[in-house]
Amino acid sequence: MVRKLPTVDPDTSWSVRDIPGLGKLVRNQRAHSNLRIDDAAALCGVSSDVLSRLENGRPVNLDKLLLILQGLGLHMIVMPARHAVALTPALKAISDDVEPQS
Repeated sequence: MVRKLPTVDPDTSWSVRDIPGLGKLVRNQRAHSNLRIDDAAALCGVSSDVLSRLENGRPVNLDKLLLILQGLGLHMIVMPARHAVALTPALKAISDDVEPQS
């Protein structure tokens, strides 16, 4: 079966508050990278099932999550919520100006 590439969603936020939001961000990064799910999973060192679970908003182990983020050129920053709220306008500007890494 031929796997299709996901569609890029320009409204995807860089600020994530839950697993479904993180999955959407990961899928969007994969779309920008023009990677089929099996190719992205191999690049990240995880199974396509693990990557699919994350992209569909289901939990995965933290070690697998970190492999996926690293493999797709993403980084996770954890900060107090009050700081994240203050950064929301800057994150929006970044998402408008920055081309995701391939």
